Amino acid sequence: MKALLIDDERMARREMRRLLEAHPEIEVVGEADSGHAALSLLPTLKPDILFLDIQMPEMDGFEFVNAMGEPSPQVIFCTAYDAHALRAFEVNAVGYLLKPVDPARLAAVIQKLHDPAPPDSEEQEETLLRENDRVLLKGEQRSWFVPVRSIYLLQSEGNYTHVFFEGGKVLLPRSLGTLEQRLNLPMFFRANRAQLINTRAITDVTEWFSGGLQATLASGDKVEISRRQAALFRKQKGL
Repeated sequence: MKALLIDDERMARREMRRLLEAHPEIEVVGEADSGHAALSLLPTLKPDILFLDIQMPEMDGFEFVNAMGEPSPQVIFCTAYDAHALRAFEVNAVGYLLKPVDPARLAAVIQKLHDPAPPDSEEQEETLLRENDRVLLKGEQRSWFVPVRSIYLLQSEGNYTHVFFEGGKVLLPRSLGTLEQRLNLPMFFRANRAQLINTRAITDVTEWFSGGLQATLASGDKVEISRRQAALFRKQKGL
């Protein structure tokens, strides 16, 4: 695959070239220090993939995407800011990499170029999330792009799950078990059959009926930890 690097910072382009040396299937065919310069290169270089900065003078990355003709290359945004991630996915970017670019994240995005998966495929559902990752939560009226660590409660409703996070909540068409597999992190704990909690959000734990526990979250929500799970909770979290 032929790649074009578009970034107004020369050192950033040099660093991306260095990282791509580990991926011989990607051939860097050119560089551009502005959106206008990149537009002039597209007809001759015919790149398959763009590694594109967002904040550039005169024409930013999104303006550049809108200015491209068809057929357009696939886009991987590379930026120092995470505030534009939601908009990046709305324009169908293949990936969104934060500077300094993590080689492992770069490798994962390049793998998507080789073997793209449909948005709702089982393969994507099995991808494990990490604490510092951000996830796109799509509601009926709007979407949120939130850090995994800001999710404090997941509550099952049949084959759907309410996801509560700092600043809002959303109902996802995913089972609690499926989401639990993706959130396979020490901070998340299955409190009972219907609820998964972020233990970092717990402010108080009290003894409850039949050997269970009741956890109070920073949000004010109270969650019952079943007797069986309470024994596991005491073992994992106790002194």
